[in-house]
Amino acid sequence: MKKIEAIIRLSKFDKVKEALAQIGVNFFTLTEVKGYGLQEGKQMVYRGSVYGAEFIARLQLDILTTEDKVDQIIQTIMKAGRTGEVGDGKILVMDVEYVTRIRTAEVGESAI
Repeated sequence: MKKIEAIIRLSKFDKVKEALAQIGVNFFTLTEVKGYGLQEGKQMVYRGSVYGAEFIARLQLDILTTEDKVDQIIQTIMKAGRTGEVGDGKILVMDVEYVTRIRTAEVGESAI
């Protein structure tokens, strides 16, 4: 089993969600995150005061899946989430040793 973490632009969320649904990914965890990277924050001036926007808002999707679906999910997120500009995000894939569904006590792939 694998866990895919995808950090994407807020503006691309609906498109990514719809694309994932089309390939059968109907469950994921969504977290609002802030980050700093190549895009860097921009300074804003309001009434003569400078405000830093050092950290940029993004969304993080956590998806649990079987190993055979990883490539399809990655390609789907990349296609739907790409603008071609700096700040499009990152995708990470990690091994998952154990999963259990609390409600039914199912373990492994049946728990996803």
